[in-house]
Amino acid sequence: MPIDREKALRDAADFLGRRPNATQDEIAAAVGISRATLHRYFSGRAALLEALDEFAVAHLREALQTARWREGSAAAALRRLVTACEPVSGYLNLLYTQSQDVEANQPKEAWAEIDAEVRELFLRGQREGEFRAELNAFWLTEAFFNLMAGAAWVVQVGGAGRREFTDMVTDLLLHGVSKS
Repeated sequence: MPIDREKALRDAADFLGRRPNATQDEIAAAVGISRATLHRYFSGRAALLEALDEFAVAHLREALQTARWREGSAAAALRRLVTACEPVSGYLNLLYTQSQDVEANQPKEAWAEIDAEVRELFLRGQREGEFRAELNAFWLTEAFFNLMAGAAWVVQVGGAGRREFTDMVTDLLLHGVSKS
């Protein structure tokens, strides 16, 4: 049964999330297609990573809309955002590890827009007194994305269940590790 480009992209991303240095032959085998078919979909590793980047951006934009992050309390909006981003969270880890291959140190406009929206959620929470004002919103945004990627990795390797994802990320962001 032939697979479409999006399924090949998802499967390649899942595999690369576990094996970021895999060869094109290994990626093709993991996806269940020939190397020639992989090459037809993505002319090389750079094209595959670029497609993955575009895929993640589109899904994160959709997650931001789904989460309605401007509505309700900032804490509730954060929980909705984590839940909405969970399906694409595994790709964040891959994108972090592969970022040097795609326009190193040059954040794309789309990622800058996504970062700005997430940062605005933290700033809103700070203005409304829900989040600690002394924490830098830029740092909170980076922490958000890193926790999303880390939680995806823990779920992927079996360290936690998928149902724990939202609580793992949200509780750590909102309450830290302190018992008090």
